[in-house]
Amino acid sequence: MTMTAFVSAVLALLLAPGPTNTLMGIAGARRGLASVARLLPAELAGYLTTVLPLAFLGAGLLEQVPALAVGLKLAAAAWIMVLATALWRAPGDEGESRGVGARRIYVTTVLNPKALIFGLVLLPAPQDPAFATRLGMFCLVVMGAALAWGCAGALTQAGNGGGKRLQGVQRLASVWLALVSISLVFGLMRA
Repeated sequence: MTMTAFVSAVLALLLAPGPTNTLMGIAGARRGLASVARLLPAELAGYLTTVLPLAFLGAGLLEQVPALAVGLKLAAAAWIMVLATALWRAPGDEGESRGVGARRIYVTTVLNPKALIFGLVLLPAPQDPAFATRLGMFCLVVMGAALAWGCAGALTQAGNGGGKRLQGVQRLASVWLALVSISLVFGLMRA
């Protein structure tokens, strides 16, 4: 895979709506882009926590222990539903900022199903000479996509609208996360 194809595939996945992106958007809506920038290390650490072991251990482990993949997907679905519930119940005022912190971003990203694709499909094997370069590019694209989602969230607060608009954004994000969680569970049931 060429570097252009790799970056395009990673960018397409990272820009697609998902649990981590939703939280970054909410963080941007609640506290602005500066708060999103402070959350970048947590998101990057979350992806690397999942992606690196998958790249090194590879599909062999998941083939030997298929229950591990099912368990990861169920844990991800449960966590995403917890996030959906928390966002639905969160107050719509910008003064309440404890909802999206580094710990929540980290755990959500570790359990993000996209990490499986990055670690098992898109990144080359660690012994490949291109591995370090692709991993570095992956990290840059992760940060760029997170900033884009945070910026989109911050833009939802432009003009007058205050707490009502923020609560509407949070409720929409909550419904989206619930749908993602349900689709993960249905995907497991059909498999």
